[in-house]
Amino acid sequence: MRKLFVYIYVLLFCTTTLVFGQGLPMEVPKDAGVSAERLAHIRPAMQNYVDDGRIPGFLTVVARRGKIVHFETIGMRDIENNKPIEADTIFRIHSMSKPITSVVVMMLYEEGHFQLDTAVSDFIPEFKSMKVYNEDQTEILDAKKEVTIKHLLMHTAGLVYGWGNESIDKRYQKANLFQPGTPLGDTVKKLSEIPLAHEPGEKWTYGVSTDVLGYLVEVVSGMPFEEFLQTRLFEPLGMVDTAFSVPIGKLDRFAAVYQLTTKDRMKGSKEKEKWMTGDKKEKMKLERVDKDPRLESGEIRFFPGGGGGLVSTASDYMRFCQMLLNGGELDGVRILKKETVELMRYPHHDGWFGLGFSVVRDKTSKDRDDKEPKDTPESIGSYSWGGAAGTLFWIDPEKELIGLLMTQISDVSSSHDQFKVLTYEALTE
Repeated sequence: MRKLFVYIYVLLFCTTTLVFGQGLPMEVPKDAGVSAERLAHIRPAMQNYVDDGRIPGFLTVVARRGKIVHFETIGMRDIENNKPIEADTIFRIHSMSKPITSVVVMMLYEEGHFQLDTAVSDFIPEFKSMKVYNEDQTEILDAKKEVTIKHLLMHTAGLVYGWGNESIDKRYQKANLFQPGTPLGDTVKKLSEIPLAHEPGEKWTYGVSTDVLGYLVEVVSGMPFEEFLQTRLFEPLGMVDTAFSVPIGKLDRFAAVYQLTTKDRMKGSKEKEKWMTGDKKEKMKLERVDKDPRLESGEIRFFPGGGGGLVSTASDYMRFCQMLLNGGELDGVRILKKETVELMRYPHHDGWFGLGFSVVRDKTSKDRDDKEPKDTPESIGSYSWGGAAGTLFWIDPEKELIGLLMTQISDVSSSHDQFKVLTYEALTE
């Protein structure tokens, strides 16, 4: 019976993976040191989130030693129009744009255009003589240090997102930085007029640092950031659906975005936490939130910033990840040197953040979202990042492993953790 179960799983896996397009080649799990029987536990675990109405749908992928050993699609990309998630579904990857931008910055670094400690003002003069808030944001002072390229890569520049209620957040909100149609350079110049949250290099602060890097690429290369990405990274790697836009011909493949809400539109974290932990007294429902008129009128374009805005498919992003796992090369195309990739995934800041990635420093890692350290199945040295709509990837060099989860809803950390655990439990070698 067990042999029949494994045979059926492998047959379904191979049939499904045939439509994975230009992604990585597939492999029978056991030939890559993975148990097909244990991999089969991923689907029902993810299906529970869909059946409970917590998440519209998932796409999960696992690659081992350069080949796909698990690929599943579950649930809907568009609930209202009864469209399921498919192998070529296009997702908003939001902050998973950041590792891509970091890679192209390091391509220019390899070409000798700058060093990591080069001042950003060497290329963007507006960043010379920046101002900085004092600790309680009651005074604005002259910054003692210049912002460097490494500060931007590490998110230690003192740039924020403006999501809170502090003085600096209000400045960001008033500046209204990321408007469609606004040139990236204009946005960065407006940003330079806002004081930094702290002295450069003082601490880790998540923010628009990578968007500044996108403009840096424009200045150094002499071409628009979008064009540089397309010609120097996406085309060479065969990432055919990754861009800052979704053309008319691909709109039918574009996933909708959802959020959890109640009839009273409660948005507090406590209500969501109750639902996610099983207390369904205040039952929540999925509400579509991508009500953009451009969906009906034609091509959708997003702000071409380095920190977000890209859309992609699972097959495209797996090719990007495999390039990194291979030490900067894929299918004969060299993007970065092996030494540069190792430099990027080294934990430069506080032992957990590299040049564009979160890095596992020990088996009870703690990152920016964790109040307490938590156990992780990932090997020390694994690196990863995610996006605001629930997308996630991780790369484990020790295990020669890549995991990717695509969905379009926030508040999915429990599903991320479960997917990781089930993936590692399936390894037999």
